[in-house]
Amino acid sequence: MLYTAYELQRSWMNAASTWASVAAEMLNNPALPFGYGAGGSTLSSALEVFAHASANYGKPAFDIETVTVDGQTWPVTEAIVMHKPFGNLLRFSHPGLPENAPRLFVVAPMSGHFATLLRGTVARMIERCEVYITDWADAKMVPLSAGSFDLDDYIDYLIEFFEHIGPGAHALAVCQPSVPAFAATAIMAADKHPCRPLSLTMMGGPIDTREAPTTVNDLAMQRPIEWFRHTVIGTVPLQYPGAGRQVYPGFMQLAGFMSMNLGNHMLSHYHMFKHLVDGDGESADATKVFYDEYRAVCDLNADYYLQTVEEVFQKHSLPNGEFVHRGKRVDLGAITDTAILAIEGERDDISGIGQTKASLHLTPNLPESRKRYHMAPEVGHYGIFNGGKWRDKIAPIVEEWIAKHDRAQLKVVA
Repeated sequence: MLYTAYELQRSWMNAASTWASVAAEMLNNPALPFGYGAGGSTLSSALEVFAHASANYGKPAFDIETVTVDGQTWPVTEAIVMHKPFGNLLRFSHPGLPENAPRLFVVAPMSGHFATLLRGTVARMIERCEVYITDWADAKMVPLSAGSFDLDDYIDYLIEFFEHIGPGAHALAVCQPSVPAFAATAIMAADKHPCRPLSLTMMGGPIDTREAPTTVNDLAMQRPIEWFRHTVIGTVPLQYPGAGRQVYPGFMQLAGFMSMNLGNHMLSHYHMFKHLVDGDGESADATKVFYDEYRAVCDLNADYYLQTVEEVFQKHSLPNGEFVHRGKRVDLGAITDTAILAIEGERDDISGIGQTKASLHLTPNLPESRKRYHMAPEVGHYGIFNGGKWRDKIAPIVEEWIAKHDRAQLKVVA
């Protein structure tokens, strides 16, 4: 009923958004007299803001067409190099990369947004690395015949992707996937897997949510897992390929994030309205671009979502040494040669300070020379991996860490 009610409401809002958009265009059309009267500009701006806020957004494209490195612009090639039911592996490259350029595997969150939320991450790292990224599927688009998907499957996918990329790669996990990426690294280390990453950078990840718990962490702890199972899990309606699949709907995740900073989101739309009234279309468009991405959400398979809530946020299984993959305990002590960089934002309201840093204390057999911590001042959760501070302050630290531990770089030094 939850999902069906949402689809009904969405159909109404889509119609209202379309009519508001048409009305705004009519008021803004210089060939028509409607917008020349008193309040015409104000009304058209209000309608445009409403149309944008109530529109439905599908999966965005990465649209990284070129990259400029040292003053020279190169065309970027995007390709699907591995396809699986619940996610593809994408590769980004350009002809300006040297043959021994580092290969970076970016593990995007499976947390309600599409991998394109990390567009800025990919666009910056593609400058000097061949970049691979997980492009997770929208669970409502995956037929029931493809089976289920849980946290164990997530880790299996990562290991398969590492194997496809090959030995000598580096990994970067943003937010939620820090836990499965950390676990996959430990599993591969214990098996002496040749494709285990040379370095693992974790950014704003919930490794140990007992450190500086945030509102997100508190919500997960306040309710038993059965509450989540019976309250936020829905069934995909018949009009989608994944009809009948049990999911955590993306619109639930979006509603949660929006409610955490509702005042800021309302203020952003008010500023958009003012920019439109003043004729400042460029500033208004910048806000639109952000929300086009932010409001594009996807569903998560219920088994994966519930297992993540229970193991990561309620039981703290990984830091407690009790995390199990396919019936076998994951030993973080097996990590002895994968260099770990933990990055946190001073103003992160999703993963508090200390949660990612905990990874450095949980790897007792990793030499201190292969550990590093960076706290980005005045940076929130989104700013860790997107925006000016990411490009100018944080990305260079990641690049330096990768270069320091890259096998090709070590050979040149030797």
